[in-house]
Amino acid sequence: MQSMRWLPLEANPDFLIQLGVGSSWQFVDVYGLDPDLLSMVPRPVCAVLLLFPVTEKYELFRAEEEEKIKTHGQDLNSSVYFMKQTIRNACGTIGLIHAVANNRERLNFESDSALKKFLEESLSMSPEERAKFLEKDESIRVTHENSAQEGQSEAPSIDDKVDLHFIAFVHLQGHLYELDGSKPFPVNHGQTSDDTFLEDAVEVCKKFMERDPDELRFTVVAFSKA
Repeated sequence: MQSMRWLPLEANPDFLIQLGVGSSWQFVDVYGLDPDLLSMVPRPVCAVLLLFPVTEKYELFRAEEEEKIKTHGQDLNSSVYFMKQTIRNACGTIGLIHAVANNRERLNFESDSALKKFLEESLSMSPEERAKFLEKDESIRVTHENSAQEGQSEAPSIDDKVDLHFIAFVHLQGHLYELDGSKPFPVNHGQTSDDTFLEDAVEVCKKFMERDPDELRFTVVAFSKA
């Protein structure tokens, strides 16, 4: 149940800097999904964000996928950091948190980083408790709002219905995980490695696009070593 609402957020790289994440890793646009364009993305890549339209076809697939996983189960590493989304329009922030939280050993944080503090305090919480904890975190909320208003396009009002959604893909201990706070659990998309992670994540992104061939509103962003 999403009662709180934030302004919709673009993939604004300044957002992480404002939250005290060091600049050794950065978000870069993926301009195309063929090998030539992927070869231009700086490596290594530790997370991939996908922005996509939530359509009827997607909702249908999502319900089927959830049922299948509940029936057959899946291999889930207990160290995956996953949080639920209870705030409307917060999917961009939650995608960024998922990207950072599951790579926190690789990143450097400022000593007074609001995000570092949030992660340390929420590590032992359940996905639902993390969602509630985010609802109360003023420093992240204020940074999100400022970032949303600084976005390149005009920020929609808080009441606008946004049918675009951010999710994150991360590599953890040899597996590729999809992290979407609107789903009940992470989704394991099978094996991957540091060397093949970007290509493997892109293969999953392509499936989102193939399900909605008439849609053009897809954006892929890589979290790469600066």
